[in-house]
Amino acid sequence: MTFLNYIRDIQDPEHPYTLEELKVVTEDSIEVNDKKSHVSVTFTPTVEHCSLATTIGLCLRVKLMRSLPSRYKDFAGEYTDVTLVWSEHFMVDIRVAPGTHATEAAVNKQLNDKERVAAALENPNLMYMIDRCLEPTDYY
Repeated sequence: MTFLNYIRDIQDPEHPYTLEELKVVTEDSIEVNDKKSHVSVTFTPTVEHCSLATTIGLCLRVKLMRSLPSRYKDFAGEYTDVTLVWSEHFMVDIRVAPGTHATEAAVNKQLNDKERVAAALENPNLMYMIDRCLEPTDYY
């Protein structure tokens, strides 16, 4: 199973298509380092001024946090359930592809700062939108 399989069915928040169908994420946009338990996903918004780029990035992060195998380690080096843990050993980088978004630096900062992500995920309206994007599709 490739890492694209974990995220390929995420729905775009504005369009009736998946992120893969819109070429927002591709196999080439995912880098995995198994030895370091590190995953890097670079996504390409459909337009340079996409107002939901941060939401798309949060969808990617949440889906990976919920899906990654439990072999990833926590701070103490113990094996743990990664759906609830954010640690230095469980490393997921989500980034906008360079030059593809007007506020690329701000979006990247939001998506990779654990306090900002935690605060965003406490917002019930945002979590509702994310959960809607992560719902399974019926057309496969």
